[in-house]
Amino acid sequence: MNEDKPEIISQRYQKIEKIRERGVNPYFNRFKPKNQIGEIRARLDSLGKEEIEKIEEEFSVAGRIVRLNFMGKVNFLGLRDRTGEIQIYLNRTDLSEEKQWLLKQLDVGDFIGVSGKAFRTRTNELTIYSKDLILVTKSIRPLPEKWHGLKDVEARYRQRYVDLVATPKVREIFQTRAAIISQIRKFLEDRGFIEMETPILQSIPGGALARPFVTHHNALDIDLYLRIATELHLKRLVVGGFERVYEIGRCFRNEGISTWHNPEYTMLEFYLAYADYEDLIKLSEEMLVSLLQQIRGQLKISFQEKELDFTPPFARITMEDAVAKKLGLSKEEIRQGLATKNWLKQKGLKLLEGDGWGKALTAVFEQAVEHEILNPTFITQFPVEVSPLSRRNEQDPEVTDRFELIIAGKEVANAFSELNDPADQRKRFEEQARAKAKGDEEAHPIDEDFIQALEIGMPPCAGEGIGIDRLTMFLTDSPSIREVIPFPLLRPE
Repeated sequence: MNEDKPEIISQRYQKIEKIRERGVNPYFNRFKPKNQIGEIRARLDSLGKEEIEKIEEEFSVAGRIVRLNFMGKVNFLGLRDRTGEIQIYLNRTDLSEEKQWLLKQLDVGDFIGVSGKAFRTRTNELTIYSKDLILVTKSIRPLPEKWHGLKDVEARYRQRYVDLVATPKVREIFQTRAAIISQIRKFLEDRGFIEMETPILQSIPGGALARPFVTHHNALDIDLYLRIATELHLKRLVVGGFERVYEIGRCFRNEGISTWHNPEYTMLEFYLAYADYEDLIKLSEEMLVSLLQQIRGQLKISFQEKELDFTPPFARITMEDAVAKKLGLSKEEIRQGLATKNWLKQKGLKLLEGDGWGKALTAVFEQAVEHEILNPTFITQFPVEVSPLSRRNEQDPEVTDRFELIIAGKEVANAFSELNDPADQRKRFEEQARAKAKGDEEAHPIDEDFIQALEIGMPPCAGEGIGIDRLTMFLTDSPSIREVIPFPLLRPE
């Protein structure tokens, strides 16, 4: 980020001492602005000089100084709040001697409060003419030079608070992220879904194939895990009668960091009783089309110099058909597993001992096919072997009624008709336990309580998880997941 500037910092601490000696609190907490800058601009930007001069109302605003020009008696400040930026005019002849002195102590980065009438300058800039000022927060560290932002990318992430102040586009990304989450909530709640919260600390990790973070509870003297998914607890709620339920929450996976992966991320999961994965395909299309229209105003958007087309219906293809088309294999060859395992071996990729055709097929898809998919595409019928919680397809029990939504080569959503047969679920958990015993760190032990919940009875339902961070990347044209997470995980300095 900007280098520490000890001389400037020392000078500003000295200013604070002088300000206090004059009986002024440099961290004043009782100025209450009556107006927001964005509100003023929305009302006055379209008005001419004469129209504005007729307005007798005084406006009261507060914000950070982003520009400071001293020109003798005439002083122009750029002031920014959360809604926008506006120019402030202060003439020293209007100020008391004490306030003239205080004006000289101001620096870019300080927060002030002002009140006054609006007018347009000779250059036609909308300005507030204030005859007083209140210092509400004195800034100590200097902001990036000339407000050009931070050029060191890692420094931007480490000190996001400076990045947000210096770079308007960064604030826009997080405003868009908030709008996406708000729109998703509205979309689901308009359809009868209820938002719930489930435990982050869990005694048994589950709901996905992933490596968890481990922590320890001292009072109970037990190991606990940060959740890798909200799935199993949300399905317990379905058992209890919440037939349409969702959660937008943080999940944690002890895996690698990349432009598409952060160990801590935000996931939307929702469950719909008396529905199957076909219903979720329709619902997913409706949700994304609604989001694109609300957030971007169109269904074709640019992402990293490529056009993404969200016009429904989205493409769909089974995983087997996608791999068969790419490698020129028959369904029989894929089910035998030899051809796909040989392909992986040639690429230097290894499977664990005992892995079947399903894991081989999935690995080939992820290596050879997934990255070539551009527009939103539903990949369906995942093998049972990689879908421990999904319902088997009734026509082909070797695969499940499951899909992933792939956009620009990346998984954005994962959904399936839920397995609600407790006997079948126990067998899947037992297979997971055996895989874990053989060294698969992404496999998990048997969750007996969840099986008991299924024995109470869970209605037929379908569930889906959508990665909020990746979705935000697409809708803000961001090249890295770190751009859309306010405080991404970084190696300590």
